[in-house]
Amino acid sequence: MAERLDAIEEKLVHLERAVLELSDVVARQQKELDRALERNQRLTEKLAALESDYGPSATAHEKPPHY
Repeated sequence: MAERLDAIEEKLVHLERAVLELSDVVARQQKELDRALERNQRLTEKLAALESDYGPSATAHEKPPHY
């Protein structure tokens, strides 16, 4: 019985460590995602400003060659 309890405790320790590591990974990925979304928003705003200053690009309304 003691051996089973020791095995369960050992597995629990490994699972707790794995959960902490996964939590760190998720937190890091969320930060990266937030930065990417902010950059995307800035670029979208910059593009909108350029289009309002100079008009849409020449290729914005052209149909692709396969049409």
